[in-house]
Amino acid sequence: MTTTHSAAEAHHHTHGPGCGHLTVVHGNHVDYVHDGHLHHEHDGHYDECDACSCEHCADNCALCACDDCACPTCNHGVCACEHCGGEPCTSCVCADCTCATCAHAA
Repeated sequence: MTTTHSAAEAHHHTHGPGCGHLTVVHGNHVDYVHDGHLHHEHDGHYDECDACSCEHCADNCALCACDDCACPTCNHGVCACEHCGGEPCTSCVCADCTCATCAHAA
């Protein structure tokens, strides 16, 4: 699948731990909630998060909560690794994750 990189506006600080913005793990990156949208660092700039393509949603994939979502970039799985305790796959950051639906798992 080809991913379109839509650059976000310029930022006056570097996002990271303690920057003051809510973070959401989404696939192989971390999105930062900033002024009503989500974006993540990519090749020295910030890209907008994918918009959910299901017919019931007007949100970003990292925040989509549709029960019947069929969007290919949303992940509504519940992490099955022993460390997460039933947290959503979008919140899992385990380095040794073995869950089949977590995109960052090896």
